[in-house]
Amino acid sequence: MTVRPPTREMLQKLAEMNHFTLSGKELEDFHEIISDLFDDFRKVEQMPSNLPVVRHGERRSGNRPSRKEDPFNAIVRRCRVAGAASGRLAGRKVGVKDNICVAGIPMTCGSLVLKGFVPDMDATVVSRLLDAGAEITAVLNMDDFAFSGAGDTSAYGPTLNPHSSGHLAGGSSGGSAAALFYDDVDMTLGGDQGGSIRIPASWSGIVGMKPTYGLVPYTGVVGIGSTFDHTGPMTRNVADNALMLEVIAGKDPMDPRQREVRTAAYTEALAGGVEGLRVGVVSEGFVQDGAEQDVNDGVRLAIAELEGLGAQVSEVSIPEHLTYHPTFFGISLGEATATFNANGLGFGWQGLYNEGLGSALGKFRLAQSQDLPPTLKVTLLTGTYLNTEYHGMFYAKAQNLRRLWRAAYDKAFESFDVLAMPTTPMKAHGVISNADSRALLDNAWDMLTNTAPFNATGHPALSIPCGKSDGLPVGLMLVGRAFDEATLYRAAAAFEENVDWESLGD
Repeated sequence: MTVRPPTREMLQKLAEMNHFTLSGKELEDFHEIISDLFDDFRKVEQMPSNLPVVRHGERRSGNRPSRKEDPFNAIVRRCRVAGAASGRLAGRKVGVKDNICVAGIPMTCGSLVLKGFVPDMDATVVSRLLDAGAEITAVLNMDDFAFSGAGDTSAYGPTLNPHSSGHLAGGSSGGSAAALFYDDVDMTLGGDQGGSIRIPASWSGIVGMKPTYGLVPYTGVVGIGSTFDHTGPMTRNVADNALMLEVIAGKDPMDPRQREVRTAAYTEALAGGVEGLRVGVVSEGFVQDGAEQDVNDGVRLAIAELEGLGAQVSEVSIPEHLTYHPTFFGISLGEATATFNANGLGFGWQGLYNEGLGSALGKFRLAQSQDLPPTLKVTLLTGTYLNTEYHGMFYAKAQNLRRLWRAAYDKAFESFDVLAMPTTPMKAHGVISNADSRALLDNAWDMLTNTAPFNATGHPALSIPCGKSDGLPVGLMLVGRAFDEATLYRAAAAFEENVDWESLGD
């Protein structure tokens, strides 16, 4: 790249964008001063990038499988990245969501806009998996830039539900759920900004953990907003989920989101049972818009099973749970707009910046923004308008209200060890052939009502399959205190060991 200073004509346009004008003398003076500054920028360009060393060098970037090989449309690309010869995940084959950087393997965030981008770094979670002996075998389908919870906006087509091909797997980490039904994928990594691990876990009948905010490093993962982005494990069973979290959790000096990190031996909690565990059943979680009675009934039946195993179960009301929508969207729309307009990088934090992503997204989005999904277009239009006309007021106020919202759940945790509710109010959406923009938007966010609050508050939340209705899975969500994932695994493992979830409901 040749670094060039702006022309005089460009400076006039830049002045207009910043709501001032330049006199003729100012234009000449500023052009000379700014041109001189570019001597420093050229020096920066010539310096070597300070990126982490890529280990585990054997990497094969494969191709997109045929639909016969991939009936659920879960896989964007087969690949092979071999990890260490030994370790806790030796012999395990792992798939990663298409927004997680694996050096040398193309990554598109499920979008035409990023087609052609190849990361030059491994995400910290990828390095930890490889160091533990795992092998990366697949890049997994996701909603376009993760801006939907349905699983139907990917540039590669919708991800289908493994239990019913006429239904969606859920999003945005739909591929990370559906791929677990293949023999060559043992574990997967998903991402969760409003429920995107737990929604596909619920709809597809697998185990999905959104860890406490900051517990798992986000370095090298493409996000939507730095204050509510999470990444975490998606697995067939609770034990694998706990093991995977032990491997990927912990402090990363390159991730400034991690102000406080407390890890635990999650696998040691699996045999603890639920005797005496205090479970609060959140009433508001059962009265959300779109709630289906069979889902509510299935979740209450599962909670009754926990009570039968020795848990102390009682109802609890948290009225703030029903007010998630204005607070969460006040935060997420503004933050997502700022993040995207900063080419996925943002400003003002000390940590590892993904230089290659910023350069690629900056170029591609200028040329291909028409290819953005309708969900992201609506977000950018709304976020830009709010910032321009109301000067960030709604974002700022929502961030301040967030503390009160978090405190409401923390108050409940004074009386309970775990909060329980349906993961999603409804079962999986049906596939709509050739869905237009309005249909995609109508289906994109209606399932977030129980999941999104905990992206804002940062509490850990685990979805486990707890029954079926009309052949489709129902998910039970267990929520815990910050950094108390161990208690969630304890409860989930007891349920899994003692209850045949597929026999509940149907």
